Amino acid sequence: MLIGIDASRAVTDHPTGTETYSRCLIRALVELASPRYRFRLYFRTPPPPGLFTGVETRVIPFPRLWTHLRLGLEMALHPPDLLFVPAHVLPPVRPRLTLVTVHDLGYLHFPRTHPRGQWLYLSLSTLWNAHVATHILADSEATRADLISHYNIPPQKITVAYPGFDDQMTSACPIEDVRTRYGIGKKYFLYLGTLHPRKNLSRLIAAFASLPPDTLLVLAGKEGWHCKELFAQIEQLGLEERVLFTGYVRKEEKTALLRGALALVFPSLYEGFGLPVLEAQACDCPVITSTTSSLPEVAGDAAILVDPADPEAIASAMLRLLSDSTVRQSLIEKGRENVKRFSWINCARTVLEVIEQIAHPVV
Repeated sequence: MLIGIDASRAVTDHPTGTETYSRCLIRALVELASPRYRFRLYFRTPPPPGLFTGVETRVIPFPRLWTHLRLGLEMALHPPDLLFVPAHVLPPVRPRLTLVTVHDLGYLHFPRTHPRGQWLYLSLSTLWNAHVATHILADSEATRADLISHYNIPPQKITVAYPGFDDQMTSACPIEDVRTRYGIGKKYFLYLGTLHPRKNLSRLIAAFASLPPDTLLVLAGKEGWHCKELFAQIEQLGLEERVLFTGYVRKEEKTALLRGALALVFPSLYEGFGLPVLEAQACDCPVITSTTSSLPEVAGDAAILVDPADPEAIASAMLRLLSDSTVRQSLIEKGRENVKRFSWINCARTVLEVIEQIAHPVV
């Protein structure tokens, strides 16, 4: 069986959640699959040498509307038996069997946290994916429930396949080097992810303002949109010396930052999965996260859960971890157990089972 995969999102220089998902899942699928599966990966730009081995690759450059025009043309001329799109949208021309991953429907819950153009594109593309795909993978039960309730997708058309995490997050830059590079002191809380309104950073900053002055808040991630409002808030609260921005960080720096932090504080308003939670737990970093969407599902009993709309609750959780080493150690130990529930091989195994089901349905 020839499985085509849109791998265009797997080769970005600065991967975020969906790009990491695409890259790691494809590698796990190739590792796990039996010889009767053949994989053909489609790229817009050439992948780095050695990123994917033992597969056919097709680099098909195109300046604009790559998915809709160039990938669609490829599907018309040389269709695979099944097309899997792990991190984007199905082309209008496609083979009979298709599989897509829907990561979240957060734009429906918090539409004002997205620029209008992006909100419209997410709405249309996700609706298209959900209705025309043969089958859908959801990152979590929360996303599956949203697809059923908001888009009326039949439950039997959706399978939850939990993403994994990088279980090799052991190689790290020395924390002293990272602290020196970014001017970070020894007592800091960490946020990890793109900076945009749905991540609830304005309430995180408001909560942090009440903490002792010898603590820092490190916001690690590339700028998204509406960051000017965050900068203005920090200036208004007089926190310019205590809230530090690192920009995008490499995996080695991320690991070091997590290992040195008092806790990861991830009070997002909505997440389809929340990969930073697992990354923190894998690095023995306590976690504070939200009671909403998929985050309790992912964090298990290994995090302090707070109402993301309540800055006082966020501050209280931070103060608790700042002052109580017993709670911190308990969360670290529970986190080590929680991450065992997730792996890319398990995710790939579920994906291959779904492919078998839709390729050979039981009548």
